[in-house]
Amino acid sequence: MLTDRQKLILKAIVRSYTDTGHAVGSKALVESLPISVSSATIRNEMATLEETGLIQKEHTSSGRIPSVAGYRYYVDHLNDIDLSVGQQELSLIRDSMVGNYAKVDEIIAQSTNMLSQLTSFTALAVKPEAIDAKLSGFRLVPLGNHQVMAILVTDDGDVESQQFSVPREVSGDQLEAIVRLVNDRLVGQPLQTVIHRLATDIPMLVGQYLQSPSGFLHTFGQVLDRAASDQFFVGGRLNLLDFSRVDDSDTIKDLYQLLNNKADMHDVMGGSDANKPVSVRIGDEISNDLLKNYSLLTANYDVGDHGKGMIAILGPTRMPYSRTIGLLGAFRQELTNKLLNYYQFFDE
Repeated sequence: MLTDRQKLILKAIVRSYTDTGHAVGSKALVESLPISVSSATIRNEMATLEETGLIQKEHTSSGRIPSVAGYRYYVDHLNDIDLSVGQQELSLIRDSMVGNYAKVDEIIAQSTNMLSQLTSFTALAVKPEAIDAKLSGFRLVPLGNHQVMAILVTDDGDVESQQFSVPREVSGDQLEAIVRLVNDRLVGQPLQTVIHRLATDIPMLVGQYLQSPSGFLHTFGQVLDRAASDQFFVGGRLNLLDFSRVDDSDTIKDLYQLLNNKADMHDVMGGSDANKPVSVRIGDEISNDLLKNYSLLTANYDVGDHGKGMIAILGPTRMPYSRTIGLLGAFRQELTNKLLNYYQFFDE
């Protein structure tokens, strides 16, 4: 249990180090603390904080910096979230959501880009996962030169498409027959059911119209998988170069690969506390060793029957937690409102 004075000192050290990147000494604390206290007393209190593992000595300076445990204590007990988001930043968040979007993906992608700009960190997002999303339409559009565009639409407004080649002998009537087959037999069914049927009875039915149906079935399967799976969005990848404390190019490369690995990122972003508006994990609290010098802030959002998603910020342990937590919380609410407004057109 820290005394009130120790809390003030720890808070001042965290905020000073966050602002400047320099270790904090007793002289600087004498000048910045809101209470009158001697330099000797502050040194004694700092020694106690160091013994408890909340601050540590930096080898290049006589001052002290927060430890991971110190950041943890600060986040849990000392930050002032309600003071951290100004009206100007709220206006920027709301303005970034203005516009007509054709797909949920566009809203999520714009959100990660804007959030990375506001924070100067890397923003991550998972689009809403609708477990019961259903196929609502399918088309094959001839493009010429034996190229065809497959277009799939789900009941939550998600649109996926992919171009593929068909044999020279395939006619437009055959393509129309396949479209009727898919729409008659699969529209209205959950995407997971459609995926299952694509591996069971559908190939035989498609084979009635195409002598070699494997190309179509492969493309249809890929489009289905994209529509049915979580999708990760990343904004501000280059910000990693600005706030990472590593000079090793191989490590930076590994970090970039991590951001592009869906399975690994699912593990990294999982495990957040769903009961908190914003969950904060620092250093070793994150499941991946590559992120031991980083902090991950996550916020879940809920769009009712259309599923739940997550938006997150990846940054250094030395980040302005109060401001960043406040920004993420505000962004979460505005993103939820934007998605609910988008989905209402499909619910009417």
